[in-house]
Amino acid sequence: MTIIDFLEDNVKKYGEEEALVEINPQKKPEHYRTWREFSLVEPGLAKEYRRSITWNQFEITSNKVANLLLSKGIKKGDKVAILLMNCLEWLPIYFGILKTGALAVPMNYRYTTDEIKYCLDLADCSCLIFGDEFIGRVEPIADHTPNVKTLIFVGDSEVPFADIYKDIIDLYSEKKPNIKLDENDEAAIYFSSGTTGFPKAILHLHKALVSSCRTEQNHHGQKHGDVFLCIPPLYHTGAKMHWFGSLLSGSKGVLLRGIKPEWIFEAVSDENCSIVWLLVPWAQDILDSIDRGDIKLEDYKLDQWRLMHIGAQPVPPSLVQRWLKVFPHHQYDTNYGLSESIGPGCVHLGVENVDHVGAIGKPGYLWEAKIMDGDKEVTEPEEVGELCVKGPGVMICYYKNKEATDEVLKDGWLYTGDMAKRDKDGFIYLVDRKKDVIITGGENLYPVQIEDFIRKHDKVKDVAVIGLPDERLGEIAFAIVEPKDGVKLTEEEIEKFTFDLPRYKRPRKIVIASVPRNATGKIEKPKLREKYIGKSLVQIQIEK
Repeated sequence: MTIIDFLEDNVKKYGEEEALVEINPQKKPEHYRTWREFSLVEPGLAKEYRRSITWNQFEITSNKVANLLLSKGIKKGDKVAILLMNCLEWLPIYFGILKTGALAVPMNYRYTTDEIKYCLDLADCSCLIFGDEFIGRVEPIADHTPNVKTLIFVGDSEVPFADIYKDIIDLYSEKKPNIKLDENDEAAIYFSSGTTGFPKAILHLHKALVSSCRTEQNHHGQKHGDVFLCIPPLYHTGAKMHWFGSLLSGSKGVLLRGIKPEWIFEAVSDENCSIVWLLVPWAQDILDSIDRGDIKLEDYKLDQWRLMHIGAQPVPPSLVQRWLKVFPHHQYDTNYGLSESIGPGCVHLGVENVDHVGAIGKPGYLWEAKIMDGDKEVTEPEEVGELCVKGPGVMICYYKNKEATDEVLKDGWLYTGDMAKRDKDGFIYLVDRKKDVIITGGENLYPVQIEDFIRKHDKVKDVAVIGLPDERLGEIAFAIVEPKDGVKLTEEEIEKFTFDLPRYKRPRKIVIASVPRNATGKIEKPKLREKYIGKSLVQIQIEK
């Protein structure tokens, strides 16, 4: 079985029902409260705000994409890159690629021209499908990527160096191509986040994609009547593999192109969304908007919203506790995973375990986990070691990088690089990234623990802690603290607040500044190290 079989099953069962909806909130004038009001008054403009396809249309489009690619010489085993913002075309293109037997290669929409070229070359891509936002980044390399023979542009602009998707897609057959596939065929290459340099290419089989569907639905119980609101980028395994639960249940997915709290609530209300996956900053923004009175819950239809879950980064317990005070009827879950483990779910908390908020949970459905200290497995509660996971979603390898593969894959176990511990009940807690541990005066400091403490301050929106070199102690903790919007916060206030921490855990330097996060919500600590290491506190204050 491959993931394509799930799509075809939905066509048989739910062909005329909506499969995907794209919401572009910037296309709706503010004076309309709902999409339905907008569509009644200005139906033409409303089509730019809300686009949708049925399961039948999803299948037909993916078949056309497959036949288009086959006509361009794409064959089984080739690699086809996708460089698109979230849009209605994204997933049918992804499935169209898979139907040719080629590998889908999603790319980060923040990549620079050099990174795009690097990834295309690394993955041996022979085709690139890209959107409007990337014309300026793709054009300089259009003639300088020797493996890429075909460029396909998805958008409304005129692009002379590429085939225009909208002009040619309807020339191709609606019939599924006769390409034999099974679960052990190669399916996709995803890229690591590149926090230690250029990204690594992560190779997965079809059975990994199938396993992620089963794991996701087991964890969150998607039924056919559920509606999943997807906001994070589809190039990332997190967003797509959470949507895979909707694929397995034949339920509607909503792609929201925007992260403003009011846009999220309008989409939940208008589209009857029951499941929403958020990143930490978005959840914080929502709660802050409610606190300020910018959002009034009574203005929206929210009773059907049953589950809010968060992943992609450590989740502050204080945030979840605050959320559940505002939304006491919500189920809450957190999901842990890596692109190397086909995304979220190799460890998850479980909606029944809200009393263990702060933990990432226990091994997920079809997964195993252990904690290692060197070559020895950690068995004692509260003892810290490296988290390792094993299951059907573990990558095959880092493509064309045996050395890096051998560092993290050992006897089928994936060594995650995350430091973790178990409590007496067997719940796993992330302590920090292995490479982010700060050693100060011989003591190990775990930045996540300090960050979680500082986030409890009622003026703090976000915080990052990094290590700075120190002649006497080796390293010291340095906290970059971002205040809530419109709130005045001083370094002295944070310093006083941290007096409740053990002395060795207190940040020795503090600055009030913004905290950069990438598209999947992870703090960009390499950027912070580049910005702050080697500078005095006076220089840091001047450059703020």
